Amino acid sequence: MTLAGLIAFVLLLAVAAYACAGGTDYGAGFWDLFAGGAERGKRPRWLIDHAMAPVWEVNNVWLIFVLVLMWTGFPVMFQTVFSAMWLPLALAAVGTVLRGAGFALRKPMERIARRRFYGAVFALSSLLTPFFLGAAVGGIASGRVAPGTEASADAWANPTSIFFGLLTIAATAFLGAVFLASDAARFDAPDLVDYYRFRALGSLVVVTLMGAAAFAVTRDDAPHVWHGLTHGAGLVLVIVAAVCAVATGWLLLRARGPWSRITAAGVVAAGVLAWGVAQRPYLIPTSLTVRDAAGDPTTLKWLAFVTLVAVILVAPAVILLYWLDTHGELESLTEADLRQSGAGGPAEER
Repeated sequence: MTLAGLIAFVLLLAVAAYACAGGTDYGAGFWDLFAGGAERGKRPRWLIDHAMAPVWEVNNVWLIFVLVLMWTGFPVMFQTVFSAMWLPLALAAVGTVLRGAGFALRKPMERIARRRFYGAVFALSSLLTPFFLGAAVGGIASGRVAPGTEASADAWANPTSIFFGLLTIAATAFLGAVFLASDAARFDAPDLVDYYRFRALGSLVVVTLMGAAAFAVTRDDAPHVWHGLTHGAGLVLVIVAAVCAVATGWLLLRARGPWSRITAAGVVAAGVLAWGVAQRPYLIPTSLTVRDAAGDPTTLKWLAFVTLVAVILVAPAVILLYWLDTHGELESLTEADLRQSGAGGPAEER
C-alpha cells in the first residue's frame, strides 16, 4: 500500500468513527424531536440529557480529524467537494453549531417557552445535519462531483444523495435508540429500557430495508459503487454489516443492551467501510483517484507522523472517557450531594 493509500484508509476509518460516535448523538436528538409533549416526553428527554452530557462534545473531534486529513492530504478532493457542494456542507456546519447551542442552552433556561425553543433547535438540527452530510456523501458516490465542477443542486439533490441522506438519518436514529436503551438500564429505568428498545428494533428494520434498497438505487445512479458493493472486499463488509444487524436484533430481543452497542456500531462502521472500499481506487468515482488527489509526498509523510502521534496521545484519552461514561463514573453532582458535602459528609472527610 502506498503512503497516499494509507492516508486514504485512515481518512475512511475517521469517517466511520464519526459516523458511529457522532451518529449516536444525532440519533439522540432524533428521538428528542419525536418524544412528544412536555409531560409525555419528560422522561425520555431526561435520559437523553444525562446520557449525552458527559461525552457529546468529544465526538466532533472525529469530524475535525476528517477535515484536516482531507485538507492537507488530499487538497484536490477537498477543493472539489467543498466547491461543488458548499451549500449542503454549509447547512450541515450551521446545523452542528445550532445543535450544540440548543443542547447547551435549553436546560438552564427558566422560562418554558425558551426551553422549548432551544429544544426544538437542538432536535431539528439533529435531523437536518446528518441528512446534509449524507447527501454530500451521496454526491461523491454518484460521481456527479469532479474536479472543476461548479456548485449546483444536481451535485447533492439527486437520487443517490437523497437516499444516502435518509439512510444516514435512519442509521443515526438506530444508533441513538440502541445506546439510549443501554443507558436506561445503567440508570435503572426499566420503563425507558423498553421504550428505547422497541424504537431500536423498529429503526433496525428501517435501516435493513433501506440498506437493501441501496443496491437498487446505486445500480442505476452510481454503477461503480454498486459494483464495488457486490464484489470483493466491499461485499465482505456488506455481509459483516448484515451479520451485525442480525446480532443486534437478537440482543435487543433478549434485552442485553451493553453488547448491542458493539454490534450496532458494527453495522454502521461496516456500512461506511463498505462504501469507501467500493470506491477504490477512486476518492471521487470515476474522476479522481487516490494517487491523483494526494498532496505533496513530504506533506503526506508529516501527516502520517502527526496522525500516529494523535493516535498515541488522543485515542487512549477518548477510550478512557467512553469507559468512564459507560461505567457511571461521570455522573454530575446532585443538590443532595452538595448538601452532604457542605455538612461535613464523605466529601469533606476526604
